[in-house]
Amino acid sequence: MGIAERKEKQKLEIRKMILDASMKLFVEEGFDQVTIRKIADLIEYSPTTVYLYFKDKNEIFYQLHELGFQKMAISSQSIAGIENPLLRLHKMGEHYIDFGLANPEYYDVMFIQRAPMQVLEKMDNCDWKHGETAMNFLRTTIQDCMEKGYIKKGNADVVSMGIWGMVHGLVSLAIRQRFDKLCPEGRDEYNGAEIKDMMHESLNWLVNSIDQKS
Repeated sequence: MGIAERKEKQKLEIRKMILDASMKLFVEEGFDQVTIRKIADLIEYSPTTVYLYFKDKNEIFYQLHELGFQKMAISSQSIAGIENPLLRLHKMGEHYIDFGLANPEYYDVMFIQRAPMQVLEKMDNCDWKHGETAMNFLRTTIQDCMEKGYIKKGNADVVSMGIWGMVHGLVSLAIRQRFDKLCPEGRDEYNGAEIKDMMHESLNWLVNSIDQKS
């Protein structure tokens, strides 16, 4: 390995250390308590070194948000091959819930924290590529359901946003522990299977409700 390759490898390693340290602090202390100095102390480098890689804290969290979408995309590759669009829609919901519950810190950065969007708004193109890709997949599935007659034909954008909002709400309530007080007596929380059941019941209600109106 030449000098240039070693330097590039070192840069990638330091960058990863910064991102890992930032996520660790985020999980343990919360977004507001994460500072460049704390990140630098954790990786045993100077704050100046951190600034060589990232403009500010928001940019760090934008990159964590990007990593989260990459993780979610890799784990959802098999869903695209499901031919039945209604089954595909249900499986998409299951995967979204599984990902959110298994990766609450990434989910928080991807869909709840404002910092990544604040960075995006300052970019020249201001395109939320990962979000648009995910929404396009959902929109296409909804359109396929409409063409097959599973869902009444209408505005696919509106229906897609409504369905995403429903599933997002379930995951957000779960990872923020908002279900705790609603659990049956003697239970601390709803498990993933029960949350997926809520999602399936909601989607089935939507389909049946539309069928009755058709």
